[in-house]
Amino acid sequence: MERLRAYAREKGYRVVAEYSDVASGLNQKRRGLERVLKSAERGEFKKLLIEYPDRLARFGYAYLERHLKYCGVEIEITSEIEPEDAHTELVQDLLAIVTSFSARLYGVRGGRKIRQGFRELIRDAEEGERQI
Repeated sequence: MERLRAYAREKGYRVVAEYSDVASGLNQKRRGLERVLKSAERGEFKKLLIEYPDRLARFGYAYLERHLKYCGVEIEITSEIEPEDAHTELVQDLLAIVTSFSARLYGVRGGRKIRQGFRELIRDAEEGERQI
């Protein structure tokens, strides 16, 4: 958030609200995102600053951008290049999707086993990245 505050100060923007979520960009049930949309629909702000598009939504960003534009809100992206750990985060998000669907298919017990297997895969992948 501090980088976004500094960016807003540099540009001379007046910050009217700050929204944040401690959740994946895949999660559609995020309180912060819900507050952003409701505030935009009420016309409470005209510009939304985000660091990277996937911070707003991992998938469906274009739909959110279109809706916000309809509400008169422009999205301004402050950093086009994502940090290197974004790749790891994307892999974790994709594994979370697969785990979720697998749990639904195989039941809760099978889902636990699958999640454990994916955790091991993630750990092995991260260890492999460190060795490179």
